[in-house]
Amino acid sequence: MLESLEKMLAKGVDNSLLRFGLGKGYLDLGENAKAAEHFTRCVAFDPKYSAAWKLLGKAHLALADYPAARQAWEQGLEAARAHGDKQAEKEMTVFLKKLDRQQPAL
Repeated sequence: MLESLEKMLAKGVDNSLLRFGLGKGYLDLGENAKAAEHFTRCVAFDPKYSAAWKLLGKAHLALADYPAARQAWEQGLEAARAHGDKQAEKEMTVFLKKLDRQQPAL
């Protein structure tokens, strides 16, 4: 799947769905830096894409970039609330609480 998405990107296709697919694929492979790059581009295309914010935070967390994870989840909460995505809102609230327990000084 990643190979075909990368080919589309190379041909000049670039949008939030493509970037989300690439980000998810790389996150699943543990290539967190690449995942974060694609999720960042995804939310640049569509700042209301709460699922992308959620996974961007996970990618940053996996890279031990706790401030970036927090920022992604906080922005994701705003996006989720703005369009009524209750599930993503609940998940990111939990992620932030866990982050607070792990990194109380942040």
